[in-house]
Amino acid sequence: MSPQEHQHKEALLAKEGRLTGISAAKDGPTGKASTTAEKLEKIDVDSPKTIINRELSWLSFARRVLALAEDPNLPLLERVKFAGIMGMLYDEFAMKRMGGLKRKIEKRKRKNKKKLSPDGLSAEKELQACREELHKQARLVSRLVTHKLRPALAAAGIPIQEYTELSDKQQKQMQRYFLKSVEPILTPLAVDVSHPFPFISNLGLNLAVEVKEIKKKRNRFVRIKVPANRPRWVPLPDSTGFVPLEQVIASNLNLIFPGAAGLKCYFFRVTRVAKDDPWERTILEDPEADIIPGRLIGMVTEELTARKFAGVTRLQVSADMPKKLQRWICKQLEADPSELEPVKGLMSLADLMKFQVEGYPELRDPPHRPVTHPRLRQLDPGDSEDIFAEIRRGDILLHHPYHSFDSSVLHFLQSAAVDPQVLAIKLTIYRTSSDSPIIQALMEAAHQGKQVAVLVEITARFDEAPNIAWGRQLEREGAHVAYGVERLKTHVKLALVVREEKDGIRRYVHVGTGNYHTVTARIYEDMGILSCEPELGSNVAALFNELTSATPSPGYGRLMVAPYNLRESFTDLIRREIQHHQAGRPSGIHTKMNQLQDADMIRELYLASQAGVPISLNIRGLCCLRAGVPGLSETIRVYSTLGRFLEHSRIYRFENGGDPEFFIGSADWMRRNLNRRMETIMPVTDPTLKLELEQSLQVYENDNCSAWDMRSDGKYVKRRPRKGQKRRAAQEMFIELIGKQSKHKGKV
Repeated sequence: MSPQEHQHKEALLAKEGRLTGISAAKDGPTGKASTTAEKLEKIDVDSPKTIINRELSWLSFARRVLALAEDPNLPLLERVKFAGIMGMLYDEFAMKRMGGLKRKIEKRKRKNKKKLSPDGLSAEKELQACREELHKQARLVSRLVTHKLRPALAAAGIPIQEYTELSDKQQKQMQRYFLKSVEPILTPLAVDVSHPFPFISNLGLNLAVEVKEIKKKRNRFVRIKVPANRPRWVPLPDSTGFVPLEQVIASNLNLIFPGAAGLKCYFFRVTRVAKDDPWERTILEDPEADIIPGRLIGMVTEELTARKFAGVTRLQVSADMPKKLQRWICKQLEADPSELEPVKGLMSLADLMKFQVEGYPELRDPPHRPVTHPRLRQLDPGDSEDIFAEIRRGDILLHHPYHSFDSSVLHFLQSAAVDPQVLAIKLTIYRTSSDSPIIQALMEAAHQGKQVAVLVEITARFDEAPNIAWGRQLEREGAHVAYGVERLKTHVKLALVVREEKDGIRRYVHVGTGNYHTVTARIYEDMGILSCEPELGSNVAALFNELTSATPSPGYGRLMVAPYNLRESFTDLIRREIQHHQAGRPSGIHTKMNQLQDADMIRELYLASQAGVPISLNIRGLCCLRAGVPGLSETIRVYSTLGRFLEHSRIYRFENGGDPEFFIGSADWMRRNLNRRMETIMPVTDPTLKLELEQSLQVYENDNCSAWDMRSDGKYVKRRPRKGQKRRAAQEMFIELIGKQSKHKGKV
């Protein structure tokens, strides 16, 4: 049996429920897979050819998300939502990743340095390849919206119509709407000797109007910004559909320019570079740089201002805009012509996420209602003691959004805020909701005289401004607020409650994989553990002291903490699996994470694979490792799970000679997570919780329709049920399994 057949057989056994772990005893050095692998010529693990380009891998992930929008089996409005998600993803990619490559090119030109990416590409070649792939995918989405989704919406009775398709009556209605609700807030800006080319804000949609004036030969250029405070999809008064706002404006320009001899109108949109956060820019370029105490808020505020005026990384224009006008706008924006992206159809597709229609449940996924964890189901909402008593009975593993965040984590924090025995609450905030009940609970706790300490990370990309506002509001209410850790971004997901009880002070903790965000907790898949285990509580308390005092802890006990010991700990765990395998003991590595990019961790995995260790990696997004390559990664499987919820949890399982060890936490195997962020990973030692994690990993392994397997060439293939096989989508299985469990009272 070949190694590939051997792996395939084990995968089938796993899917049939006959193999519960990642490996079996026969995976030792006497097994056929190991013997065959030993005969293969091993590939140099340090070769650039062993690494997939990070940016292109991310675009490969985006292509898998696009497949959801293309899937005719998904409900129509869910497909429209995914098309909107694609627009948002492309915007962020152009701002962050392509913008980052442009910064690299400029920086290296100044320093006259030529440095290649781990996969051997120059920044110039990376940028070119990314731009080509991004434009290709953007065209696919545009065609999908134009030729599939909009006709399907029309057939369903909720069309996004072209203005020219409206009846005379409907056009008159739109004209009245324009005069009453849109025209008063428009500001036409001309470009001539007295009027310079106006500033074009990031991601705004604009009209490029050529006005032909009476008695003048030349056309005048006028820019009109489509107002973001008006609905993008304007509903028709007779409830027969919607019209894009920019078309309502463009079709009524004669009301703005009544004296014009002629009008021509096109659309354009600018994407600007999202600059690095202050730590990235100020510290990483100069590790010895002096940081002025208290300057971080000022640095972030300055960065937000600078971001508005950052350079252009993409210029989208109407496909019918004359080439001469395209080049002229490009020149005015000081953009490179290669950044031009002609668009057929609608622009700013991220706005499709705001396409809201009432009714039509048949066009949506069945509503998902998170269930209360069985062990928390019987709690008295008015008795704050109840949840602490339940945690004392044993650790609780939460799996969101299947388990309700509101009745678990939020209830835990709200109970702590009003419980008279609680002395202190400490929490990390990376991202939170705009009307956060968690912030309200913290303010209530401060009002009641409890010690409240909050670590607010104000360099969280695109959430800087609200986080600064939350921090200041908490300070006004009497909470102690720390704004991140100097030189590091704080990405840990920790909560600590200190309670005075009959037998003394007891610490209760929540260690999570996701943010304390009540909105995303309903659409992101995440995990967390509620515990009052004394050693873990002491370790979390010590870490909080470091976060707020800026004084490193002498040790972290059970916690693995980046950037101090997390990389070394994971490296040791991988190498230990090699030792187990070589000694003939069961071995294996099974992980679930968002991204895998760190070259050193990839190298360790390659070495483990070359030694014969079976490895299964469930990686939602980008993955720079090449799976299933003979002589390099033959025993490694990589797959990506996608669905209605964003897979976000991080789980790490090591076979450990037949005594599996499990870990969960905030960190992916990315260089930034391991080197430049505060991250925490905790071991899961409770036998019941370990079994629950084992079962969760098995559900993902058993998925036969919503997972994508990486081939040895780096491309992904979607799993399909075999003929006669029952459909098994991981997220649907979790909804069913956890729903059934909630009907039975939990026991320890």
